[in-house]
This record gives sequence, C-alpha cells and structure tokens, in this order.
Amino acid sequence: FTIMVNLPIEYSDKSVTPFGGMSLLKRFIDKIKVDDFLEGLPLPQPGSNRGYAPSDIVKSFWLGIWTGASRYIHCDWVRYDKVLQEIFCLEQMPSQSTYSRFFGKFNDKLNTNLFPQMQNWFLEKVDIGSVTIDFDSTVITRYGEQDGSSKGYNPNKRGRNSHHPLMAFISQTRMVANAWLRPGATGASSNCINFMEETFEHCLQSKQIGLVRADSGFYTEDILEYLESKKRNYIIAVRMYPNIKSEIYTHKEWVSLAKGIELSEMYFSHINGKPRRYIIIRKKVEDRPNSSGKTLFEDLPGYRYSCYVSNMDLPLDQIWNMYNTRADCENRIKELKQDFGLENFCLKDFWATEASFRLIMVAYNIISLFRHFALQSHKTSTMNTLRVHCFALGAWTANHANRKVLKLALPVKKRQWLDGLFSKIGATPDVFTYSNA
Repeated sequence: FTIMVNLPIEYSDKSVTPFGGMSLLKRFIDKIKVDDFLEGLPLPQPGSNRGYAPSDIVKSFWLGIWTGASRYIHCDWVRYDKVLQEIFCLEQMPSQSTYSRFFGKFNDKLNTNLFPQMQNWFLEKVDIGSVTIDFDSTVITRYGEQDGSSKGYNPNKRGRNSHHPLMAFISQTRMVANAWLRPGATGASSNCINFMEETFEHCLQSKQIGLVRADSGFYTEDILEYLESKKRNYIIAVRMYPNIKSEIYTHKEWVSLAKGIELSEMYFSHINGKPRRYIIIRKKVEDRPNSSGKTLFEDLPGYRYSCYVSNMDLPLDQIWNMYNTRADCENRIKELKQDFGLENFCLKDFWATEASFRLIMVAYNIISLFRHFALQSHKTSTMNTLRVHCFALGAWTANHANRKVLKLALPVKKRQWLDGLFSKIGATPDVFTYSNA
C-alpha cells in the first residue's frame, strides 16, 4: 500500500494571483474605453486629496464582483492581491468602509442623472437595429433594517422584509437596459410608466424599439394606454380577472395548433377601457402534463389556460411564440443573483443600495459583451463558468528586458487557446454588431 505523506509547508513573499486570466477582461475594457468614460462622469468626489479616485472605486467594485465577491466585505479579498491590482493599474483598492462612504453620497437626483447616461453610453457601442425589451420585476429578501425594505409580495420568504426592483432586458443581447430599486411593499405595476419612459427615452435613446413584452404584473389600463400613445408594439400577459375568465369560459371558437394545444382570440375591453385583441392558449393536461398556464374552471379541470393582449396584427401562433422567448429574462435575473451578488450588496441608505444595484447591472453588461465577442459563447458561459475556465489562472509579474511582464501558469496545450482570445480582443471593433436574424 502507498503511504500518504503530507508535503512540508514553506512561505514565500512572492506576489501571486489566482486570477491571472482577468488580464483578458482588462484588455477588453481598455478596448471599449471604460476608463475614459468613468473619468468624465459626475461621480461623487472624495472629501480629501488622499481619497480614492471615484473611477477607481467603481472599477474596484466591479473587480470584486467579477472575482466572486457577493458582499462588500468580500471585496477585501482582492485588496491584498497586488498582482491583480497591477493588471488593472490600481495602486490600491478600497476597503469596505470606503465603499460605504462612496455609495452613501448617492441620492435620488444623482442616480436618475447618472445611470441612464451610463447605460446609454454602453448600449451605443452595440449595433443591433430593432430591439425587443422585456420588463420584469423580482423580489430581493433583506435581513436587518434597511431603508425601503418592508413586507410585501415575497413568495420565497413570506413575511420577510424585501425590496421589489424593476428591470428591463434587451432580449437579443442578453443585457440589462435599465433597473430601479423599489421598496418591498410596492405593487408590481407601481411607477412602471416612469420606468418605461426613462428606459425608452434615455437608456435606449440610440435604439429602435421593435417590441415590448411583460408579464401580468404590467397588465394595467394605464400601461397599455402609455405604450399605445408611444406607438410601441407590445405583448403582455393578462391577469385573469373574473370578467376575463367569464369571457374565456363562454368562448367557443378554437383552432388546433398541435396535439393538446388550441388557440383562439377575442376582443375585450374593461370598464372605461378600449377594446383590445386577446390571444388565448388552451392546453389539454392529458396530452401536455408539463404545460404552463392556469386551471381556471372547476368544470373543465383537464385544461390549462394562458392569455395575452397585443396591439399587433399577426397570426395567433406567431404572437404566442414571440412571447414564449421572454422566459430567458428569468435566467438573467437568476444569474445576477447567483453570480453577481445582486441580493447581497446592501447598505442602510436606500439610494446607496440602489447605486450599487445599478452599477452591478453595468458590470453584468460588460461581461455579457465580453463573452459574446471574445468567447463567442454568450448562451452557455455564465459568470461562474468564466471564472473557472478563463479567469482562474495563476499568475505573477516579473521583469524581463527592462519591462514588467505578466507570467501566466498555463499548460502548453492551452496556450494557443488563450492567445486566440487575446487576438480576438485586439481585433474587436469600436462598435459591436449583433445579428438580429
């Protein structure tokens, strides 16, 4: 048998980083000129000449997120990674208290002026033509006493305080177009029109909006009238109010699309509302046991129903198929929570929390752009996958030929792959063109 012997332990003063692959991302953000843009923003300034440059605080915050931090205290990990700081040209990285002071200087007015400007600048680099915007909301459970956290709709932690943010996603690019933090007791559709206005007119002012999609939380007469006044095409899931259920129950004309799936349409108006086109989907549970939808009628237990309202004159099946791809935004929310610390970067002040919340969205968009054009793998490479396969490379710096170089610990057979990534980043254009086929 083999005798297991523990290796002896020795210590070294040599600076080594476990994130040498982050040099890929550093070259990418240099390519899109992130530094120049951050330095031109009206970010809160330090109170003394010895304070950190605001742009360095933002980059350090993003760097903490990209390397796995999900709380401010976790960002202290990279404070002691001198090689990583050299890669990103940072003399020193902020502490937890520095982040708290920095974000504490944000307020409602600054957030409203700053973050749409950041989103628009970033999205101007994306050439895609007409875009589909998905609106959604989510719940972030809070523990402790934070401004705006209160008891509201919270399906996973009932009775717990929470925030209830609004989010807008660009379907084709898997990016966040806009995001607001809201108090936990806020209703699903509360302040949605103002959010949509900011999204369309400021965050996406350089883009053509082809389609707006949203779940039933956005099904209100005011929102529908707003979208129609702006001449926006929309498909919105319908909340099954009793009068709508009654109309569906008496509906007799159905068209079979496939085994167990039938479609129909009706024109319906609420009190003081205008007639609109409603698309109804009925699925037979016997044939489609895993189908989505709701069982609406006790005397028709074998069917599940879904319903959508739209102002587009397209075939029923096409409208249904166009809405179905909206489910991908739930994956974006899940990744933001799991890999970008969306639920955990929280401060006592509401506007400070929202500032970090909205900066996380920009950090996410940078990664989304990076994995699409540098890795050409935007569908499968989550942030956690990127960390394991691209960023987690041991590295150190050394002086060679009178200049400092970064030494990456990588097997010979993988070096060509990494060189190829560096080449792709070097060859990326100033504007990133997405196929909208």
